Amino acid sequence: MKRKLISSGSEFESKIGYSRAVVDGDYVFVSGTTGYNYDDMSISDDPAEQAEQCLKNIAQALEEAGSSLDRAVRVHYIFPDKADFEPCWPVFSKYLGEAKPAATMFMAGLLDDKMKLEIEITARVGKSDYSY
Repeated sequence: MKRKLISSGSEFESKIGYSRAVVDGDYVFVSGTTGYNYDDMSISDDPAEQAEQCLKNIAQALEEAGSSLDRAVRVHYIFPDKADFEPCWPVFSKYLGEAKPAATMFMAGLLDDKMKLEIEITARVGKSDYSY
């Protein structure tokens, strides 16, 4: 499979020079994604609401790449404040509970103080291996 670039239309992609996701072979590599709603560039103050929007943004990129959250194999969570991690657990379980990807949480500063978290995911291309 040839390399395919996926864009969300976020202003950050053109300003910084990256793709929301890259399909390469059997995998989709999704860039660190924050809780911005790209339709109106708004962002909630609530970490759990940001987590929800992050995963919606990621799901959209994965769908365009021919994958889904159920195909996630690796996730990195990045939080400036470790106290915001646990309130997001129910959201992570809701979206990634079936796939149960390998996961790591990092603490680091983010580009904008409004950002409470950033999520990076690697997933396999193709339909889900799970039956519901």
